[in-house]
Amino acid sequence: MSFKHKHLLGIAPLSTEEIMLILETADSFKEVSGREIKKVPALRGKTVVNLFFEPSTRTRTSFELAAKRLSADVINFSPSNSSVVKGETLLDTARNIEAMQADIIVLRHPAAGAAETLARGVKSSVINAGDGWHEHPTQALLDLYTLREKKRDFKGLRVAIVGDVAHSRVARSNIHALTKVGAEVRVIGPRTMMPCGIERLGVRPYDNLDEGLRGVDVIMMLRLQLERQGRALFPTIREYSRLYGLTAERLKLAEPGALVMHPGPINRGVEIAPDVADSFASVILDQVTNGIAVRMGILYLLSGANE
Repeated sequence: MSFKHKHLLGIAPLSTEEIMLILETADSFKEVSGREIKKVPALRGKTVVNLFFEPSTRTRTSFELAAKRLSADVINFSPSNSSVVKGETLLDTARNIEAMQADIIVLRHPAAGAAETLARGVKSSVINAGDGWHEHPTQALLDLYTLREKKRDFKGLRVAIVGDVAHSRVARSNIHALTKVGAEVRVIGPRTMMPCGIERLGVRPYDNLDEGLRGVDVIMMLRLQLERQGRALFPTIREYSRLYGLTAERLKLAEPGALVMHPGPINRGVEIAPDVADSFASVILDQVTNGIAVRMGILYLLSGANE
């Protein structure tokens, strides 16, 4: 099976078979990171541009490492040191980058829909590395990869996504991905942080953390998206932590052997207790490691190298 998409803008347009193809392709690149020389020539001669309009540690570094391990040329674009500060538009910036023969543009942008807008205006392949509240497809794919690695099978897996669901692009992409592969998804959080009609996405909402955690196999914690909320949706951070923070005691409500996940960055002592973040249940650093392999697979598939 070949990957028929020119861009990766979200999880929603992907079929279950295409998701599994990405995970299987990542399998073939996972061992590269364990080699003494962490490089293969799959994308030699290709140019990947990281175009990030928001701060990022894990995603941008992961894409840079993924591209370099495939032997691509990599350019990291910083808007604060570019003509963007002079008023140049996103599309004009991207077209100028494309004129320099960029093959793949990895975009992170604060506006929902920015990646799709860009994809319509350039000939390069576009990867959505997070656009506003909309989607973060590569995060969901690396989360699936980690779950498959630890739990083997998605069918019937009970996953709780906890926190600021309304403002989380990670939550939205994971809901699409997990429901497509047959997992049972619960979303848990304050009603002020829960999208109206979220049940239509095939998930079960809870506003009580203890009730929602009972019997789950995976707990995926989310960071409070204070920068996107615009107004206070909860009395205090301390109150939020008391009601929705994951502690060692609350972890016991889940199934024995339950996994704890987090897309990062972690606010220790807010959404997750430090001893839980560093516990044997935590696969947070596995997610980071697996992100490189998954992004290698995506770059490889979008480049057409597999054909």
